[in-house]
Amino acid sequence: MNPVLLVTGGGRGIGAAVARLASRRGFDVVVNYRVDERAALNVVEDVRRTGARGIAVQADISDERAVLKMFEAVDQFGQLGALVNNAGISGGFSRVADLESKVLGEVLGVNVYGAILCAREAVRRISTQWGGDGGAIVNLSSLAARIGGAGEWVHYAATKGALESFTVGLAREVAAEGIRVNAVAPGIVDTEMHAAAGDPHRPQRLANAIPMGRAATANEIAETILWLLSPAASYVTGAIVEAGGGR
Repeated sequence: MNPVLLVTGGGRGIGAAVARLASRRGFDVVVNYRVDERAALNVVEDVRRTGARGIAVQADISDERAVLKMFEAVDQFGQLGALVNNAGISGGFSRVADLESKVLGEVLGVNVYGAILCAREAVRRISTQWGGDGGAIVNLSSLAARIGGAGEWVHYAATKGALESFTVGLAREVAAEGIRVNAVAPGIVDTEMHAAAGDPHRPQRLANAIPMGRAATANEIAETILWLLSPAASYVTGAIVEAGGGR
């Protein structure tokens, strides 16, 4: 049996690229989605074409009951071996002075609360102290955690900073339990996220600010994530791997 990988927010963008690549690297894949079932099922079809097993599971990870139900579906599917905490929302562009509390709550709910809940449930299944076989967790951060997102999404950047702190702490906490925990911090990636925030041409508009002169593709970030999940990164834990084209 292949190890099972759960990818939250796996229906589009980086999550979809991770799911497709993972299926070619020896994982069976659970694709989590919140709203777009069709997109998630399309990813699952691609996963199955590689010969791997795949299922789509709906859950809003900011809801603990939904998270628990999702992990019950994972348990029925197979033995969890890895988690990619990819689901995240920006909340749109806003200066802090104009930020609505509802938006702030939603962004914190998915990017921090939801990610920590998913990691908690993953540890309970992967940790050797809980009867698991060991494995890896990769959290999706952002260069915004270092740069700050001023004038656009400081609130989003703050959630990614929290996720990086969580990554380091959890990595140290479970290192002796067979679990490696790392984060990838992409820079500007050409995905649907920018359109969802209200600026579909943002990757092209900001390309000149990137030393490599272009935004990343989702596949490039997925390759970094799969490396961290692989035995090639067997001594890497607690790391924040920047993939920002030199930015």
